Amino acid sequence: MRLADQANVKWLDKKPYTRNLIPGESVCWEVHRNINGIEYRYWDPNRSKLAAFLVCGGRAFPFGLKSTVLYLGAANGTTVSHISDICPGGRIFAVEVAKNPFRELLALAEKRGNIIPILEDANHPEIYDRVVGQVDVMYQDISQRNQAEIFIRNSGMLKPGGTGYLMVKARCIDVAASPVKTIGICRDELEKAGFRVLEIVKLEQYEKDHAAIVVKKAPA
Repeated sequence: MRLADQANVKWLDKKPYTRNLIPGESVCWEVHRNINGIEYRYWDPNRSKLAAFLVCGGRAFPFGLKSTVLYLGAANGTTVSHISDICPGGRIFAVEVAKNPFRELLALAEKRGNIIPILEDANHPEIYDRVVGQVDVMYQDISQRNQAEIFIRNSGMLKPGGTGYLMVKARCIDVAASPVKTIGICRDELEKAGFRVLEIVKLEQYEKDHAAIVVKKAPA
């Protein structure tokens, strides 16, 4: 059962759309729909793992109109742009280490005032943690072997009681191991670090050997 309509997220023909922060503007040539004078952009689960998470039955969705978000592995900003739509009064700190996609992310941020692009390696949060401060939501989509370790290193910026998303790319961690086993190891690492696992959603329909682990940070 899919998530119901949320603030700035609407399901049309069983597909997710986000209310366009900049009407008339596209990020990746996505379809636009006008509903009662409000423009929505198609949130393609083939391009965004967060959209895939929702389409695959994910329930945890803490993003509000003024949420602050730390996004690790922002790439060129496709998913970041939809979070920007959803949290128009918030801030999205988008961390990306590769220079080519960062140029596109920077161009996106110039149009959308709630995106703060950061050109850094997420393995070193001490470089940018003072800029970020404390956030409501932390989201990670990184193709490195130490994915859970990176998540835990950055979690000092997640507020007590905040929600975190770790998009596990199992084959990037261990190409020979069973993805189920690898995802389980990541879950165990997060639990050992004090997180409570809310749900684990496999993204096989859109991303082979991928899963979303959603966790809650312990309250203060």
